[in-house]
Amino acid sequence: MGAQKEAKREQTLLEELCGADPLLYALLSSYLYRTPLAAISAKDLDTLIQEAEVSGNFRPAIDKAIFEGSQSPGERGRYVEVIRNLASKTIDAAEQAKERQEEEGHTERAASFDRRIEDHRLMSERADEVLDVAAKFYGERLVERGENAEREARQGERKQLEREERAITKREERDRDAGREERRKMTRGERRQAKKQEKLEAVAAEGRRRAREEERAEAAREEKRIREREEEDREARRKDRTGN
Repeated sequence: MGAQKEAKREQTLLEELCGADPLLYALLSSYLYRTPLAAISAKDLDTLIQEAEVSGNFRPAIDKAIFEGSQSPGERGRYVEVIRNLASKTIDAAEQAKERQEEEGHTERAASFDRRIEDHRLMSERADEVLDVAAKFYGERLVERGENAEREARQGERKQLEREERAITKREERDRDAGREERRKMTRGERRQAKKQEKLEAVAAEGRRRAREEERAEAAREEKRIREREEEDREARRKDRTGN
């Protein structure tokens, strides 16, 4: 799947989940990741919060809290409070930074903090909805990640079969060339017998080649069936999310 198509699907999914709510969409389009396992820190949440208290940058901790909360429905209430607390601390840090810039006469820099403040106020007020959307968004992304990994593994298997086929073809060509060289040294009777044997081996080799060809064709048909099934499953999940 191309990066452009993948990005479009991600945008469409988030639009679908946010519905007619441009504020929530604008917020989450900056806070939800196409590849969460790669984009979000592997450190545990407590460590990220401790680091944020020192650095003043709460973004990594918020990302982690949203992701973990989306994957932990049984602890939803705890993660809502964590997100609200981190959003509140982000607001406090942004307001202090804004005040410093204003005091120094940097009005444009000061104004740049307004968006961050408003975003985190919205996040704090609607932490429940943030987790609702994140759970569905990340759930879909992780399913697709698994599908992509399996697809790449199957592609690797097909490439291996193709390499093996090329190696077999080259080996058979070398064997035929060697056979011709050997026959030049034979008597007429030996050559006649060797040619008969070569024909028998050629028939057997052709049978094996056709079997391998059918194996590759079946793998291609199976790949098509898998793709169709994935698309059906994707549509079923969409209908389940939207109710239609």
